[in-house]
Amino acid sequence: MAGNYEQLLASPAADPVAESERSGSVATDPRFPLLRSDIRDAGLLDSRRRHYLIKISVNLALLTACWTAFAALGPSWWQLALAPALAFCFVQIGLVGHDIGHRQLTRDRRTMDVLGYLHWNLLLGASFDWWVNHHDRHHSEPNHLDRDPDIVRRKAIFAAEQAARPMSAARRVIIRYQDKIFFPMAALESLGLRVLSIRAIASGSVRRPWTEGALLGLHLAGYLTAVFLVLRPGQAVAFIVVHHLVTGLYSGSIFAPNHKGMPVRSDAERLDWMTRQVVTARNIRGGRIVDYLYGGLNYQIEHHLFPSMPQPNLRLARPVVRAHCRAAGLDYYETSVVRAYAEIRTHLWRVSRQARARD
Repeated sequence: MAGNYEQLLASPAADPVAESERSGSVATDPRFPLLRSDIRDAGLLDSRRRHYLIKISVNLALLTACWTAFAALGPSWWQLALAPALAFCFVQIGLVGHDIGHRQLTRDRRTMDVLGYLHWNLLLGASFDWWVNHHDRHHSEPNHLDRDPDIVRRKAIFAAEQAARPMSAARRVIIRYQDKIFFPMAALESLGLRVLSIRAIASGSVRRPWTEGALLGLHLAGYLTAVFLVLRPGQAVAFIVVHHLVTGLYSGSIFAPNHKGMPVRSDAERLDWMTRQVVTARNIRGGRIVDYLYGGLNYQIEHHLFPSMPQPNLRLARPVVRAHCRAAGLDYYETSVVRAYAEIRTHLWRVSRQARARD
């Protein structure tokens, strides 16, 4: 996670919301302004405060219920069965935190910061500013081999040419088996997120390191105190491991189908906003249950085109976006949950085989 990734995050990221809005007003490519006009006229960029008020209330109720059950159950190995439920709560809170960072709840920066710090730092134990910087870069350059941090920081590779770059022997072993271990490795994402957050705060690379550090520290103190106060040491360690492994696996399973296995990009390609957001993304079909479990990110094409669009409006925007993509000759790709994961594994296997052929 060091080296190129840290260099990439060293300077301020572009704001994808502003990029989307500028792209909708500059007629360098007439396709996106027309789409944006139809989306705006349909009211799909309008706020949905009631939805988010209910969503946040439900998440807090579920979180409270989990910790209440944790306290009631006491020092028992049955707590390991409760850890996945707490992981589910963490990911759902993180999905709202994601929407906060994209200004879907509010455009007021102060209100956004307060909500973001409360969700990310206090409730989840991760850095809001670090995550926004990281995620904004991904939105601006999705699937770019050198500019998308979601690609740069991975040990797996997504194009055979990446194998020609200098790397450790351990990483070459990972690449050899990446189709088999990609999702097990995703289980480490929750712990990795917190390590990167602490490093960003300690280095002062966030806007308010003292505020973020205090809230993150409060989360860690409360979390660890509760776990070790209620459970025996061995049970406490096991609970923490299961909780964060399931959190990482669930969150990784949400984010991986959005872009992994889709076309990658390099500096050789100069794509307009609409093209680079559509052709690198994959939508997931599945109805309201999938919408809830994925936090609306299964409508990844709509989300990337309009990052500030409230999550419940993404489903409504789908037919509008699909029609415009068809008219523009862009491949609007969507598939089932099962097929999406199969495509990721096949792509990783194919790239691994190509990389081994180069050795």
